[in-house]
Amino acid sequence: MAKRDYYEVLGVDKSADQKEIKKAFRRLAQKYHPDRNPGDETAEVKFREVSEAYEVLSVEEKRSAYDQFGHAGVDGQAGGFGGGGFGAGAGGFSDIFGDVFGDIFGGGGGGGRGRGPNGAMRGSDLRYNLEIDLEEAVAGTTVDIRVPRLAECSHCHGEGAEPGTKKRTCTTCNGMGQVRMQQGFFAVQQTCPACHGAGEIPDTPCTACHGEGRVQETKTLSVKIPAGVDNGDRIRLNGEGEGGVNGGPAGDLYVQISVKNHAIFTRDGRDLYCEVPISFVDATLGGELEVPTLDGRVSLKIPAETQTGRQFRLRGKGVKSVHGGGPGDLLCRVVVETPVNLNEKQKELLRNFQESLDGTGTKHSPRKSSWFDGVKKFFEDMRG
Repeated sequence: MAKRDYYEVLGVDKSADQKEIKKAFRRLAQKYHPDRNPGDETAEVKFREVSEAYEVLSVEEKRSAYDQFGHAGVDGQAGGFGGGGFGAGAGGFSDIFGDVFGDIFGGGGGGGRGRGPNGAMRGSDLRYNLEIDLEEAVAGTTVDIRVPRLAECSHCHGEGAEPGTKKRTCTTCNGMGQVRMQQGFFAVQQTCPACHGAGEIPDTPCTACHGEGRVQETKTLSVKIPAGVDNGDRIRLNGEGEGGVNGGPAGDLYVQISVKNHAIFTRDGRDLYCEVPISFVDATLGGELEVPTLDGRVSLKIPAETQTGRQFRLRGKGVKSVHGGGPGDLLCRVVVETPVNLNEKQKELLRNFQESLDGTGTKHSPRKSSWFDGVKKFFEDMRG
């Protein structure tokens, strides 16, 4: 069966640069990877096909030969699938895997992220979701939290061996800390499951951590919340994540801030918003009201003939952001409240008031008259 053009296989132009070729291979390899398509022979064939194309096009010498002579120029260099891996010219499939997917899985060759000599590996970062009140977010506070985590064993100091005992070379990986896993044509190095990458196994496992080097604990931490934090802000506590493996450093703890909904205020960046209900009389005649702020009460002057929806800005009464700069503003939106639970006398007074307005045209209700004029024109247009 004739082989397809390698550029066609990867879906790129012949002028594509190495970045485009690498991106195309990454996308297709993830799509057709055998682990994602167990038992799918078609996907396996496609995975081999895109891998073969990438092996040639990712190496300038091979790509040049392929561009000049086609498949005949690279035959014998890009096959080798049936024999359990790529040809030696490309350094093996594990090299390609590390080159393309190393940034996802933490480096080529199967090494764990942050892994150092003798299998030392940095501990995992942890996340703690912390919900606080708006007042606490604006003013700042200090909160105690309890964090469950894996910490270095204090009995063996992370060695995994009972103090005073020795370790022996791991026979599974021969002290390398890595083992090569082969699945058909696909080969990759992984952390040794017996020694967890240390290359050594204790003769007498630690009685406290059973040879793991880490123990489960719950630690209480005091977290200082700076003034002005908002939803989605994170606070990093260095070294307060999970303990490292085989002497590696501890990870970090990230405290994710979530601010509770407030009964009065809503926040948008530096600004605060609230609704202020006012009576029909205050809206009509004007008046002065006390409105709340996070600093206390302030007076708000309501001019006569104020309509629902009008917004008043109180400068400097918002929030000072944790990222710097001055405080924002408080914006108060007026809502005219309709009287309820009126007695007969009050209702009669309102009827008399309404009668006094009848026949005055648009003088007292310009928006109402304008709206009805618009409705009338709408129906006239429909009939026309």
